[in-house]
Amino acid sequence: MNDLAWVQQSCTLPTEERPLRVAEWDALFSEQLSSLSRPQPLHLRLDLTGGPGVEERVRDLVERESGCCSFFTFSTATPGKDLVRLDISVDQAHGAVLDALAARTAAAGEQR
Repeated sequence: MNDLAWVQQSCTLPTEERPLRVAEWDALFSEQLSSLSRPQPLHLRLDLTGGPGVEERVRDLVERESGCCSFFTFSTATPGKDLVRLDISVDQAHGAVLDALAARTAAAGEQR
């Protein structure tokens, strides 16, 4: 999935930096995703395999993404020794963005 058309115009990340950020997320998901679920229509839950540096990597990406895409709400937790949970929520106006992110995440996770 190289098309960035799903990236919201309200994202303040400079256009030339967007492919790099998307590649960072894709790499994380393709390397670490263990499960993906939708507890609610506007809530995506990702369980990532833990390990050295994974939690810090997730938190760094979340912090940077929060700075440019304020429509996302992120929450991270470590419910187990080798598990990092990332919850991503949006408001109703951005439901389609979450749908696209879920599809992209699933596709990246299938590459494992």
